[in-house]
Amino acid sequence: MPRVLVVEDDSAMALALQDGFSYEGFDVVLASDGSSGLRLANERNPDVIVLDLMLPKLSGIDVCKRIRQNNNRVPIIMLTARGQEADKVAGLKSGADDYVTKPFSFLELFARVEAVLRRVQETADDTETFEFGDVRVDFRRAQAFKNGKQLLLSPREFKLLRFLIDHRGEVLARERLLDAVWDYDNVPFTRTVDMHIAKLRKKIEETPQDPAYIVTVHRVGYRFNV
Repeated sequence: MPRVLVVEDDSAMALALQDGFSYEGFDVVLASDGSSGLRLANERNPDVIVLDLMLPKLSGIDVCKRIRQNNNRVPIIMLTARGQEADKVAGLKSGADDYVTKPFSFLELFARVEAVLRRVQETADDTETFEFGDVRVDFRRAQAFKNGKQLLLSPREFKLLRFLIDHRGEVLARERLLDAVWDYDNVPFTRTVDMHIAKLRKKIEETPQDPAYIVTVHRVGYRFNV
């Protein structure tokens, strides 16, 4: 189930968007100000963010900039009540992928969301081979090599490594990894993730006890570094 973070201080608008995205099968997370929106963007690892430009505590522009400064490439669609060209340009320059000007129809916004998610998926599908350090992974052939010697990775380990690489630089919560790799939805088996990460580190890391690539983010989850 894809997850959308809606950062909107207008409660009526936020609830309308929550109803619309829920109907379309999205897991919806709401934030009513920029500060909580930034925190939830880091903690809940959404697949897409719908971000209002004018927000209390922290503007949408500042939220977008800080998300990008954390090397988070999550798609962001900016909402603005203004029709001025300068606001649209500022949103795009801050790192937003698209914008929608209020008032808008939910169908228009959802079409934009589908478009950015489709682009992300197409980019991910292009990652058929990937190299880091002395490791080379060929996802198409389900083969991995370290220093030229083949590694024995299980199908689950390949799927886990693929997801980590496709979202490299992002902090991935254990719950999100469960959803994506094990298809568990809201089941608290986070220890399963930890055990598979430990096995994967032993195979790809030079020093598994001090990993260079799959690093632990305390109390949150993991991040794949390149």
